[in-house]
Amino acid sequence: MHSYTIGGAARLLGVSPDTVRRWADAGRIPTRRDETGKRAIDGSDLAAFSVALAAEANGPEGEETAYTTARNAFPGIITAVKLGDVAAQVEIQAGPHRLVSLLTREAVEELGLAVGMEAVARVKATNVHIDRA
Repeated sequence: MHSYTIGGAARLLGVSPDTVRRWADAGRIPTRRDETGKRAIDGSDLAAFSVALAAEANGPEGEETAYTTARNAFPGIITAVKLGDVAAQVEIQAGPHRLVSLLTREAVEELGLAVGMEAVARVKATNVHIDRA
């Protein structure tokens, strides 16, 4: 299981480490102590929280906020991996942006992509390429 420090989670969520600490102290995002005594967030918990946070940002009744296009790279966290016999679908939550990439199952397996992992979605025209971070 992948886990993240408070600072690492803050970078992926696009907020300050103090904000993540406040969310953890308020019970919004679960943390645990690692072997050195520092707070850590399990990757699957961070993935679920990032999806919930993006839904909150979209407003009531699922109304979407207008976003401008970002260029090229979207660092984020993998929130879903759906494997078919030949093809696969990988979803990344990059701040308020949800990106979905369709790629081969073989590519997903070679990269070892899994929910909770940090990844970068690279966008060129209509294609989204996933780089393992």
